[in-house]
Amino acid sequence: MLPRRLVAAAGQATLPEFDLDAALARQPALILVDELAHSNVAGSRHPKRWQDVEELLAAGIDVWTTLNVQHLESLNDVVGGITGIRVQETLPDTFFDRADEVVLVDVPAEELIARLKAGKVYAEGQAERAAVNFFRRGNLMALRELALRRTADRVEDDVQAYRVDRAIGRVWKTESAVLCCIGPSDGGEHIVRSAALLAQQLAVSWHAVYVETPALQRLPNERRERILRAVKLAEELGATTAVLPSASVAAAVVAHARQHNLSKIVMGHNQASLWRPAGTLAQQLGRLAPDVDLIEIGTPARSRRVRPPSAGRSAERSGRLRPAGYVVAVGACALVTALAWPLEAVLDLPNIVMLFLLAVLGVALSYGRGPAALASVLNVAAFDYFFVPPRLSFSVSDIQYVLTFGVMLAVGLIVGQLTAGLRFQARIASHRERRSHSLFEVARDLSSVLATEQVVEAAEEAVAREFHARAHIFVLDADDRLRSIATPPEGEGLDAGTARWAFDHAQAAGLGTDTLPGSAWLYLPLKAPMRARGVLALQPEEPRLLLVPEQRRQLETFAALTAIALERVHYVDVAQTATVQIESERLRNSLLAALSHDLRTPLAGLVGLAESLRFTRPALSGEQQEIAQELQVEALRMSTQVNNLLDMARIESGEVRLRREWHSVEEMVGSAVRVTARVLAPRPVTTDLPADLPLVECDAVLVERVFVNLLENAAKYTPPTAGVRISARAEPGTMRITVADTGAGIRAGQEAAIFEKFTRGARESAVAGVGLGLAICKAIVEAHGGTIAVENVEGGGAAFTFSLPLGTAPTLDAAGGEAPATIAMDAATAVGA
Repeated sequence: MLPRRLVAAAGQATLPEFDLDAALARQPALILVDELAHSNVAGSRHPKRWQDVEELLAAGIDVWTTLNVQHLESLNDVVGGITGIRVQETLPDTFFDRADEVVLVDVPAEELIARLKAGKVYAEGQAERAAVNFFRRGNLMALRELALRRTADRVEDDVQAYRVDRAIGRVWKTESAVLCCIGPSDGGEHIVRSAALLAQQLAVSWHAVYVETPALQRLPNERRERILRAVKLAEELGATTAVLPSASVAAAVVAHARQHNLSKIVMGHNQASLWRPAGTLAQQLGRLAPDVDLIEIGTPARSRRVRPPSAGRSAERSGRLRPAGYVVAVGACALVTALAWPLEAVLDLPNIVMLFLLAVLGVALSYGRGPAALASVLNVAAFDYFFVPPRLSFSVSDIQYVLTFGVMLAVGLIVGQLTAGLRFQARIASHRERRSHSLFEVARDLSSVLATEQVVEAAEEAVAREFHARAHIFVLDADDRLRSIATPPEGEGLDAGTARWAFDHAQAAGLGTDTLPGSAWLYLPLKAPMRARGVLALQPEEPRLLLVPEQRRQLETFAALTAIALERVHYVDVAQTATVQIESERLRNSLLAALSHDLRTPLAGLVGLAESLRFTRPALSGEQQEIAQELQVEALRMSTQVNNLLDMARIESGEVRLRREWHSVEEMVGSAVRVTARVLAPRPVTTDLPADLPLVECDAVLVERVFVNLLENAAKYTPPTAGVRISARAEPGTMRITVADTGAGIRAGQEAAIFEKFTRGARESAVAGVGLGLAICKAIVEAHGGTIAVENVEGGGAAFTFSLPLGTAPTLDAAGGEAPATIAMDAATAVGA
């Protein structure tokens, strides 16, 4: 058991708390820390116990700890809605997720209630209140379910990490996760809603994918936008979405399911067709992944209708037709025929066939499947008409040429198909490479800038270049207001109010969102690790491109890089400011120390001369005696202020080293009262010092200085009729000493600021001093490992309380020894002073 330390918070009793320094000093291999979400007593190093644990982990100490499910930050609102009680002590989920292992201690509600009644959890009175309020049976059942689900989520993450680490390809049905397949049919949104409903009923996560094949790449914009709307709907309903470029829909879907361990695939119902020799999508998935459950969704009644062959299909046909490619196909056929005709005597017919196939390959590589198919047909016809006997006729003298024509046509179509697929894959790879290169350039540019203006300029240029949009960045100023560094782009629609809403709610707003979707601008909050740093606004030339998940993720990545750069620049400024302040403070301390040291000698002489003046011969008159005495008082006051300046400079420079020895509190108090007797007069001083106070290991000279400064402070800020009371109490591990007066007290809100350097009281214009006395007290007490605070006393006045740590005092040896001799020497020194 590690002994706890006592922490005294302002206005509160001393409370036991986890001793972090003792744990770090012992450096155990393993430490058990209870109540991870516990809030530490005010005055501790960290406000939360989980931050203590974080420091232990950073020191290489393993930690076992406990946590109740209601203390997780992500479940705070859920628990409050169930129990009607808002839990105040919470733990960030990010810290919980860092745990190497999570063990669930599952207790049925009835058993926990029985433990409460038996007094095994709380004391008797507290247990009764808990059973009536928070720990009711229904609440406990709900909390138990939350704990089971949260632990299951954690275990699922561990399983997924294990599968990735071991490269396990098959699906493990540990969770009934759902994969929704979005296709080009009209019922895409219906399938998405059905998959979302199924995932909700199963209480599992779900994914939604759209596989873009070369054929689907050539769909008209209207149908592509409908598909992207379905993808966006899935994302809004909570799915993890992706657009997968692939030549095979079934292979891409199975690969995604295996990669993310998705055990159920939801798709639309497909009709079997003679034009699909490989079978429907469900049949292909069944062959590729027999261990995955397949769920087909029927088409809703309102969608089963025959579309008129007018506008829609004519638009599709016009979308597919690319006249330039087909003209090139005809031209390529004519060119090859013209080149091969004069070489017919030199080249054999198989070589001429190779020339025609080469032409098909070139057309397919440049213009795709349609022109390549036309080139294959034209090449077969040209070869038959111009080169196969009888020439200039489509007649065939040898039946074997029919097989040649068939093979030539088949090879041409297959080569065209494969070449077009490779062209599509090359285009997709080129897009990916371009996106990766853009991210690299943005990260490189943003990492090299050192000013906010440079970050904004680089980010706006990158976003405008990559997304073909007008971009503008609002950044956060020192007053937490959004401001524009660069001049906003011309045109209407850019709204600072919408940007502020996106910043406050940490959500996107504007174009393509549920908040002000009619806006021409999209507003993205720039979320950095510590906090949001601004808002990115952009107006794209083609808004539909932002519906593509890859484009949206690219944009969000740009925003994240910009936010991180802004936060880095912010902390660079903070570090530079702190460095300047530290250097300024060091120079000021050096100057004060030099001035104070140079002034001490003449001031000591001035005090001595003023005192000697009073005893000169012949004797001074009464008026001259008063002048000499006043001169001595002012010289002493100035000497005290100079000593304060010098001591403060020495303490902050680290030159003061404590000479810890065992001393009596009564002797230090008595010495301080004698030193300040003239200043305190005529105020009465009373003491409450029990006879059994233990000795304190401290630097007696410095602690006496604390008493002197507190007593002088009471003399400065209280009327002559006020009283001063000094009391001390020994508590476990701590000596608490209080110096109280019956004056006007401390202004509200000044309890902490009054201990800062050069801070004065309310009536500073009428009181001499520079405001260093209490700052010196705080520095001395904290150097001893104690604390100091002030509070107003009922009935008037202020009470300054400081604590000093207690140790094990040396025992007195009746026969003599080192300890009694040391104590006697200290006492003699104090009495002599």
